[in-house]
Parts: sequence; structure tokens; C-alpha cells
Amino acid sequence: MTDLGNVLITGGASGLGAATAEAVREAGGTPLVLDRAEPAPGIEHRLADLADTPAAENAVRELAEHAGGLDAVFTAAGIDACGPLDRVPGKDWERVVQVNLLGTAAVARAALPYLERSGGTLVTCASTLGLRSVSDATAYCASKAGVVGFTRALAAETAGRIGVTMLVPGGMDTAFFADRDEQYKPPPDAKLNRPEDVAKSVLFALRQPPGCQVRELVVCHSEEGSWP
Repeated sequence: MTDLGNVLITGGASGLGAATAEAVREAGGTPLVLDRAEPAPGIEHRLADLADTPAAENAVRELAEHAGGLDAVFTAAGIDACGPLDRVPGKDWERVVQVNLLGTAAVARAALPYLERSGGTLVTCASTLGLRSVSDATAYCASKAGVVGFTRALAAETAGRIGVTMLVPGGMDTAFFADRDEQYKPPPDAKLNRPEDVAKSVLFALRQPPGCQVRELVVCHSEEGSWP
């Protein structure tokens, strides 16, 4: 079984990011978290806003240098701003793209030298709504579709140098939906995955032997409404 080593996780203070950080720790790896909030006690971290590209890049470099390098990166951080295009404030709409897409690119850019040194793996977090689109989610769908294109292009660009995997999760039972208006929350009978279960998919991608890469993973509840 491949040693996980140092795994940097964005959004590692909650939801899928926190579940992955815990899974890495339980598997003997070292989680390194980049988030706006404090992660679980005992986890090395830096506080940064992914909408601030220089701050995000500096945080990645600080964590990597302090840990002695990076073996993997998982860009789990993500936000949303639901509503019709003409009713979502422009700054809120743009922040979704800044965090979900530009933040992913900033972290990957800063981590690339360290991953090339270790022959490591980058796992990005897209969404089923990056492959299909729904009303009142233009910012989220656009940002996650951007992650799809970015990840596929980066995989081609770095072939043979690092591993690149795109995780495409469906809905999960996390606080991601907590601040939404009721009409945009999953109904009580919604079929959602546990983030702890999806985290196992991330570890599966990271544990592939050299030369063997999981390029894309769609992980959703068997009765997921957003897939296919």
C-alpha cells in the first residue's frame, strides 16, 4: 500500500475536506490544511482565503516548506451562491468562481514544484454540476465546469511528472447547504453521501502505484438526483 506522506487539503476544516484530513491521519499520513477556519486540533494548518491568490499561494509554500515537501494535494474547498443570475450580487457570483476555480488553480500552481519533486498526486474537486447544469446555479456550475476543463488540461500538461485526478462528487451530507434559502436546500428525503465515505475515494486515488493513475472519479449516492 502506497505511503500517503504529506497531504495538503484545502477546505480541510469542514465537510469533505475535514473528512479527508481525518482519513489521511488515520492512514498514517500527515494532513496539512489550508482554510479560513481552524481545522481539528493537532493538524498543521495555515489560515488563508482562496479568493486571495497571493495569500493562497504563500500558504501552500509555507505548509510545504514547514513539512519538508508535499506528496499530494486535494482541493476540497468550495462555496456557492444560489439564485437567478440577475438577483445574485455580482461580488457574490464572482467570489464563487474565485474560490472554486481560481483558488484551485492558485493552489495547484504553488504546489506543482513540490509535487514534481515527490512524483506526487493532485486531486481536484469538481462536481456532478460541473458536468450537467441546473437553474439558479450559474456561478457554481460555471466554476465547477471550469475545474473540469482545468483538471483535464493540467493532466495532459503534466503527464509523466505528477498524477492528476478529478473527483466528481454528488451531493453530500455536510454544512455546505446550511446557509442557503430553504428552496435551495436538499429535501428531507434527499439521498446524500457521507463525506467520510467519499474521502475514501480520495485515498484510493492517492494510493495508486507509480505510472497508474485514476484520471476521473464520479462518486455519488446510488439514488443521486444530479447524476446522470
